[in-house]
Amino acid sequence: MWFFARDPVRDFPFELSPEPPEGSPPGPWALHRGRKKATGSPVSIFVYDVKPGAEEQTQVAKAAFKRLKTLRHPNILAYIDGLETEKCLHVVTEAVTPLAAYLKARTETGDLREMALSWGLHQIVKALSFLVNDCSLIHNNVCMAAVFVDRAGEWKLGGLDYMYSAQGNGGGPPRKGVPELEQYDPPELADGSGKAVREKWSADMWRLGCLIWEVFNGPLPRAAALRNPGKIPKSLVPHYCELVGANPKVRPNPARFLQNCRAPGGFMNNRFVETNLFLEEIQIKEPAEKQKFFQELSKSLDSFPEDFCRHKVLPQLLTAFEFGNAGAVVLTPLFKVGKFLSAEEYQQKIVPVVVKMFSSTDRAMRIRLLQQMEQFIQYLDEPTVNTQIFPHVVHGFLDTNPAIREQTVKSMLLLAPKLNEANLNVELMKHFARLQAKDEQGPIRCNTTVCLGKIGSYLSASTRHRVLTSAFSRATKDPFAPSRVAGVLGFAATHNLYSMTDCAHKILPVLCGLTVDPEKSVRDQAFKAIRSFLSKLESVSEDPTQLAEVEKDVHAASSPGVGGAAASWAGWAVTGVSSLTSKLIRAHPVAAPAETSVPQRPMPEGLPAPTPAPAPAPATTSGHWETQEEAKDTEEDSSAADRWDDEDWGSLEQEAESVLAQQDDWSTGGQSSQPGQTSNSGYKSPESDWSSWEAEGSWEQAWQEPSPPEPPPEGTRLASEYNWGGPEPSDKGDPFAALSARREAAAQPRPDSWGDDNWEGLETESRQAKAELARKKREERRREMEAKRAEKKAAKGPMKLGTRKLN
Repeated sequence: MWFFARDPVRDFPFELSPEPPEGSPPGPWALHRGRKKATGSPVSIFVYDVKPGAEEQTQVAKAAFKRLKTLRHPNILAYIDGLETEKCLHVVTEAVTPLAAYLKARTETGDLREMALSWGLHQIVKALSFLVNDCSLIHNNVCMAAVFVDRAGEWKLGGLDYMYSAQGNGGGPPRKGVPELEQYDPPELADGSGKAVREKWSADMWRLGCLIWEVFNGPLPRAAALRNPGKIPKSLVPHYCELVGANPKVRPNPARFLQNCRAPGGFMNNRFVETNLFLEEIQIKEPAEKQKFFQELSKSLDSFPEDFCRHKVLPQLLTAFEFGNAGAVVLTPLFKVGKFLSAEEYQQKIVPVVVKMFSSTDRAMRIRLLQQMEQFIQYLDEPTVNTQIFPHVVHGFLDTNPAIREQTVKSMLLLAPKLNEANLNVELMKHFARLQAKDEQGPIRCNTTVCLGKIGSYLSASTRHRVLTSAFSRATKDPFAPSRVAGVLGFAATHNLYSMTDCAHKILPVLCGLTVDPEKSVRDQAFKAIRSFLSKLESVSEDPTQLAEVEKDVHAASSPGVGGAAASWAGWAVTGVSSLTSKLIRAHPVAAPAETSVPQRPMPEGLPAPTPAPAPAPATTSGHWETQEEAKDTEEDSSAADRWDDEDWGSLEQEAESVLAQQDDWSTGGQSSQPGQTSNSGYKSPESDWSSWEAEGSWEQAWQEPSPPEPPPEGTRLASEYNWGGPEPSDKGDPFAALSARREAAAQPRPDSWGDDNWEGLETESRQAKAELARKKREERRREMEAKRAEKKAAKGPMKLGTRKLN
């Protein structure tokens, strides 16, 4: 029976790369790239070929093999596996690059930073301190060729071929026999005896000085060049001079050298070194220290090397979240580092963490995820969004915290393109209908309308036909003025999704009703939208053949053009100028801005601009046109129903006041200012009208609730006192009061289904009848209040002097 010897090299679990050696250091070893056969993970393989007649070098290589296998330290080259045969030695370590090749590549790309050099030298000195002070070993080969750099930019000390014991029990230092390495020997070793060395670390510290000189100035030509520091930083020069001093007794211990360089103003006293030192000890840090560290880390990541962020910071962030209960504080630095990853790496490392975070019940975690969704949404595929993320996000619509509800609505702008048919057209529309009809916060109702206008192009044709018109019509009847503006803007933003019949029968009647809205901003936007819709109808009327072109998107499954326009509004949905979220999370509310841009109606040519009033009148609504006594008596009832002011959320009225402050004086401006007429002699694309309207439109108006009405200044004439040109006297009643009364009635909770509302019937009712009904109700209310006051006065009776009335 024959037995065949197995080839140990062939059975070795690692294989060499076919590429040639990548710059082998001086000495017997050749450095190769390699990989593990089972996993394909990269490694470095040091190969020594045994040659006949080189027994001394072979013994040195075997000693280095043994030393590297037994020494374990974070700053010493990490041993993974090895193979020893009669023909060769293989030593497998972590994947590294020679320091000389690393510095050359970084210099060519301009990415060599002084902070990275300071941390690298810190690691080498720390390794020397470990060898000398803890192991009583002399490295005896500190130079550029003995230092390697891993993928995170960490410097590792290798080249252990000529190491010997400082206690002298293993003999003297071995002979190198390599001229390139002998030039780093200190001058006291010139005689070869080594008797002049007074401290065990003196020789290695001299060689450390040579390494520092080469790092900043390139290869060392001769020992005399050490006298000129060259490009060595000024903060490091004094300590460098101690290393290369002729007297070996003054060369500091490695630990002492680190302490000197870490002093205030020292070369190694910087944010990058402090960050690395903290990461090395993060497992034993207190939770409060970790929280503070991660909060400050984001500010420094932009100045740190990219390799360091990817391969050292990112694993620590993932570990802190997975096992350290770091919470939401790791999100900001995590997504910042994620920008350095490829799409494949992001899917493997970040996406699983994001999916797990969305299932968290921590409110701080959820709101930060929603706020920063723009940074990672592009890496999420549709199945992940629909099955693992959206089911958790929709819980935010029902949250009792208004900040969570608002941020959830805004996040739908980013999630909508990835939602499937059921989630987008059924589940999401159900939540939007409830928020728009029943949410107690006006800004959230407004924001829901805005978001619906932005994602309208992603809805199916049947959903658009059933939802959009009813939803925007409902918004125009909201008591919160910015919501009414949002309804008008929603009609205009989705103008190409309506048929001409719907424009004429459903949309224009709603918009025409807003031309007499109490708020000028609502009236201005309504007039602009009406002109645009009329222009569109007129162009089709003049050329009926254009009907198919105008209605091409009405029945389309999706509208890429509108989707692109909606995408350009993404900045508004994520970073609103007047966000309710920002007011809720700030400790102190910010004062309202001094001025807010309110769209003004265009002035015809030839007329002078109106003179600005010295002091704008405060916003007055129809509710305030009643007597001050009635408002005073009803104040208790309204305050009992609304308790948001007790929660110290910050004033929700400050910024809305600036938008709604100025009422239009129709007795002057309405008669002298007429909008410019648009010529429609031939068909032209209505996109120009919409683009100009969108540029002037204010999607970003304040979302805060309007402030309670205040009494008008003395001398201010009420709207009911003006003669509007009609045959009836002015004391008949204020037509705008009827509008306000109708909006107060519309503020009651509505059903969630948009399709059940019949807005057309409301629009066809007689306005005069409503005005008369509102006037009668006010008269009845006034008589009731007078009767109650008289009753209270009679019950109290006169008080006698010196007596006390007991109830």
